[in-house]
Amino acid sequence: MNIDTALVRELAEMLADTGLTEIEVEDGDRKIKVSRGGGIAPVIHHAPAPVAAPVAPAAATAPAAPVAPAADPNAVKSPMVGTVYMAPEPGAANFVSVGQAVKEGDTLLIIEAMKVMNPIAAPRGGTVTAILVDNAQPVEFDQPLVVIA
Repeated sequence: MNIDTALVRELAEMLADTGLTEIEVEDGDRKIKVSRGGGIAPVIHHAPAPVAAPVAPAAATAPAAPVAPAADPNAVKSPMVGTVYMAPEPGAANFVSVGQAVKEGDTLLIIEAMKVMNPIAAPRGGTVTAILVDNAQPVEFDQPLVVIA
């Protein structure tokens, strides 16, 4: 197998520039994976914790704890790895802000991946209740970006 060292160096630079931990490129039967962090993480298996017998509930139940925005089922998640941009160009107003009403299909932000700008559209209408990323922040696949309630 001939290794394209220039491509490996370019991928390594991309890791450093974006803050990602891993990039994998596939071209036909050739596959190159570059990662940082080093080493192989040990796999540790734990025995399940013992389960205590259920306790009778108290007379008055406490209100449910609010859902963390990142775990919110209404969170719009990143469909790809890349860099988030909150506005169409530097100096322009952001696509959305907290409290803003959006319609299905409205652009929420842009994710740049492999030098391509990918608009991320609202999957449904509602109100933006949280923005979970910052402008020019690297994001991973399936990372929560925005919460629409």
